Amino acid sequence: MTNSADAASLSAALARAEAEAPFLRRAMQREPELVDRLAAGDLAGALALTRAVAGETVAVRLRRERRRLALAVAIADLAGLLDLDGVTGLLSDFADRALAQAIAAAIEERVPGAPVTGLVALALGKHGSRELNYSSDIDPIFLFDPATLPRRAQDDPVDAAARLTRRVVQILQAPDADGIVFRVDLRLRPSPEATPPAVPINAAIGYYESAALPWERAAFIRARAAAGDMALGAHFLDAIRPFIWRRALDFGTISEIRGISRRIRSHHQRGQRFGPGYDLKRGRGGIREIEFFVQIHQLIHGGRDPALRAPATLPALAALKAAGRVDPDEADALAAAYPLYRRIEHRLQMIEDQQTHRLPEDAAALDGVARLDGLADGAALLARLAPPVATVCRIYDALDGEEAHGLPHDRDALEAALAEAGFDPAADAADRILGWRGGQARALRSASAQEALEAVLPGLIAALGEAPAPLAALNRFDDVVRALPSAINLFRLLAAQPPLARLLGQTLSLAPTLADMLGRAPQLIDGLIDASALALPPDTATLAARFAPQPGEDYQGQLDRVRRLVGELRFALGVQIVSAARDPLEVGAGYARVAEGAVQALAAATVTEFERVHGRVPGGELVILALGRLGGGILTHASDLDLVYLFAGDFMAESDGAKPLGATHYFNRLAQRVSAALSVPTAAGPLYEVDTRLRPSGAKGLLALSIESFRRYQAESAWTWEHMALTRARPIFGSAAARAALAAAIAETLQRPRDPAQLRADAVQMRGDMARHKPATGPLDVKLGPGGLVDLEFAIHVTQLTHRAGFDPGLAQAIAALGAWLPPGLDEAYALLSRMLVALRLIAPSAEAPAPPARAALARACGMADWPALLAALDAARQRVEAAWQGIAAPAGERA
Repeated sequence: MTNSADAASLSAALARAEAEAPFLRRAMQREPELVDRLAAGDLAGALALTRAVAGETVAVRLRRERRRLALAVAIADLAGLLDLDGVTGLLSDFADRALAQAIAAAIEERVPGAPVTGLVALALGKHGSRELNYSSDIDPIFLFDPATLPRRAQDDPVDAAARLTRRVVQILQAPDADGIVFRVDLRLRPSPEATPPAVPINAAIGYYESAALPWERAAFIRARAAAGDMALGAHFLDAIRPFIWRRALDFGTISEIRGISRRIRSHHQRGQRFGPGYDLKRGRGGIREIEFFVQIHQLIHGGRDPALRAPATLPALAALKAAGRVDPDEADALAAAYPLYRRIEHRLQMIEDQQTHRLPEDAAALDGVARLDGLADGAALLARLAPPVATVCRIYDALDGEEAHGLPHDRDALEAALAEAGFDPAADAADRILGWRGGQARALRSASAQEALEAVLPGLIAALGEAPAPLAALNRFDDVVRALPSAINLFRLLAAQPPLARLLGQTLSLAPTLADMLGRAPQLIDGLIDASALALPPDTATLAARFAPQPGEDYQGQLDRVRRLVGELRFALGVQIVSAARDPLEVGAGYARVAEGAVQALAAATVTEFERVHGRVPGGELVILALGRLGGGILTHASDLDLVYLFAGDFMAESDGAKPLGATHYFNRLAQRVSAALSVPTAAGPLYEVDTRLRPSGAKGLLALSIESFRRYQAESAWTWEHMALTRARPIFGSAAARAALAAAIAETLQRPRDPAQLRADAVQMRGDMARHKPATGPLDVKLGPGGLVDLEFAIHVTQLTHRAGFDPGLAQAIAALGAWLPPGLDEAYALLSRMLVALRLIAPSAEAPAPPARAALARACGMADWPALLAALDAARQRVEAAWQGIAAPAGERA
């Protein structure tokens, strides 16, 4: 039955469609019978014809039905014969049918004759509320019940459900000559980056009860079972209803859901402001803000009032108005704007069947959209939209009032605040903060974490902005946050301790080494809470006692605890350098005490553990000799430990345990265990690198040998460089008697008379070899470069061995004792070079000149006014050292 008025409206709509919408024009060319019915005013007949399609497969039939339905609905919409509910209802019903047929086809292909059970597609978003866009994607969540899912006997349920789901998606969106049915987006399922395409129903229930985000709560307002096992879907939605509808008034939901809108505004910067290019969906005052306005009030009040739980926007808005939950005038304004927006949105999508919501920026294209809607031109369209956009924007912005006490959420305002705080470029800093607010890090996915974040942001940004390199500090803090399972405690700590935030900013911006430590172990921040964090470590004996086993603690537990404690102490020592709280020489000595205490405690624990199996060697014991920087009592953050393992007693003896070993074998095995305890990473991370190459015969020799064998080797076989190394030797583990015996063997070696010329020649050759094989790594390499610490050490050691005097492992003490034989000023040169070495290992480990902020920090740490003053002092120190070394190294006839 036809109607002349309808025929006129439909014919006019067909004409506009042919003129302004290429997609509809192509569909009209392919569906002449449908066009004839529409032109005749037979809308009912046209809609019936959309389902009368033929095709050899479900996929083909659905594509043809979709093309016919898209044409019929568009023309009826343009003619004014279908309102918004009519248009979206027909599109949503088709989406349900398409999903149902695709699921049935997938199951039939995989398990012929099986019923459609155990797999359900939940519709979310506008599909769930039966408000589907004209060219919309669909965003289903597929759930399955492993007990009832049809599958082959050999199929794993998870794999079978994934196969079926992928096949459903393929049926719907794989393009062919007839196009596609729907684009399918599965990313709304729980943890899409880590879950299969279909999620077991019990796992999904657990997720939504415990780990889901605020936006997921809002999304499920409109969720419904759309296709497949509808009973399974109803069971799931019943189970998670308390997650969606909470009886307690949840006013925090306003900020949670508002935060989603802010992130959308920030992410989609184009199209936010009204005019050509305006985004009807995401723009300020657009579709999404109406929807969020409604959902916020539903979430607040719907837990107590089931009448407010309508899934569709306009019925929900009407229910809120009727219940007195929203201002009546505001509800009326939003109810008038929403259908207008959706109508124009559909016009945009009809032109080329694209999922777009943005008005064209091109004037001619905008005119075409306007004419498709029956308006004169683009100016008329903008004039029609402008008042409701302004009204919606005003209503939505009033939801949570001013943000005077927080960091702005608006992208432009946020960038301005960050620029004012010192971040450059501010856009990069804004990206980080918007990422935090968007829950990109797992530590920030909960509402409480977001609340703690907003509370700390103003102070944190102010503190990081004061750092020498604000953006670097912010980026490294981002690494810390991303490594945390939860950031709540960290944010609350920083909010309560503003000085700690400033200290953290300095550390993150100036010390990449410490920033990396924090990235791996964010809990290190806890060690900076009280004032003792900036105190130097106690003496070695106190540290060794602190590292000793605790009651009930096993060996592995002790290893883990010592690693944590040492990490905290080393981190705190590094912070003292960065903040200029301590002289780097004091910090270097602190590093050495910490390392020595760890060696003593872990060696003792390893000995005890080893004796459980192998017993003791009568009269024997392990002795550890420290050389290099550990022997000298000053380490850097990056120093390894130069150790030599020895043992006292008879090397022919045997241990008395259940598994006896000869003394040499016993102590070599024990030394390996001690090295492992110090260097092998555990769950708490690594401790120290151990270098044992300074032992007799180097890497080819035994790892541990008797003190007597050591004494004999030094007397008969050792090279000159080995005796030079002994000038910094210091026993750090073993009984007092064993240490005394070892010290006596070392003193005997060092006090031997030597040929000064041969000593000098050996040293010169060794220094030359070292320079060739281990050159300086950068212009600030104060260790290996000309006039650096190695040259100074060679000058000192040659002088010590020549005069058999000044044998102190500490270089400062040795220089003081050798004053009669060394040129003046080497004490000052040593102090500056050592300070720089300790500081550089944290601030500029590459030995290249760092960025200006780090240069200032280096100068400050070394007691200099500024960077030029530090470079001048360094140059003078190197000249003094190089002159001293050349004075010793040059042949006698060439020296002054």
